[in-house]
Amino acid sequence: MQKKFILSLMGFVLLSLATLLNAAMFQTVPASKAELVQKGPQKQFCTICGMNLVMFYKTNYVALVNGKEKQYCSIHCLVEDRDANHANQQNIKVVATDTLKLIDAKKAYFVVGSSKKGTMSMVSKYAFSTLNAASKFAAKFGGVVTDFNGALEVAKKDFVKDSHMIGKKQHKMSQMGAMIYENKCKKIDKTFDSVAKAKAFVTSNKVCKNLNPKELQAVGLYLIHR
Repeated sequence: MQKKFILSLMGFVLLSLATLLNAAMFQTVPASKAELVQKGPQKQFCTICGMNLVMFYKTNYVALVNGKEKQYCSIHCLVEDRDANHANQQNIKVVATDTLKLIDAKKAYFVVGSSKKGTMSMVSKYAFSTLNAASKFAAKFGGVVTDFNGALEVAKKDFVKDSHMIGKKQHKMSQMGAMIYENKCKKIDKTFDSVAKAKAFVTSNKVCKNLNPKELQAVGLYLIHR
């Protein structure tokens, strides 16, 4: 009985923390403003890390890979798919922070290293549709204005360091996911090879009750690592 009470208390604390963490972030936009190009039950999740694409929309990328559009939450995941998975990415697009539209990444202007938090990286990288918009953003929030190749080089240089940081965060989230799964989900005997697939299954089959995006991410991470 005491062990069950402690688990319930820990679950309540972790769920409360997840709710606080789910407060609006700079990257987040209303769902009605986000353009999601993927198809099927996984369309709202990053193809690499599984994170919610609407929550991190302002740092989204889209690339055509083997005739199918894939959407990424960040330039880090774009680089991982290209370099680690050897994805042949074509027609790369990025969300312009000023318009929230997907534009040709090669024609975008980037602000690297602003005070606005990055996605999957310690150094933020935000794209803009015009040089004027990028310059105004940099004047207000700091950072260096560059092009897509400049932002890509920074992402590649920091990839190992950022991956280590991400791994530590995902480990903690997986532990939180175990608590959430224990308290709010039906038990399933199924394995998954990606967080996106795990989350799509949980959502489509109503495995868990009333999960916010960060709680769902935590459960997805737990399910692929348990």
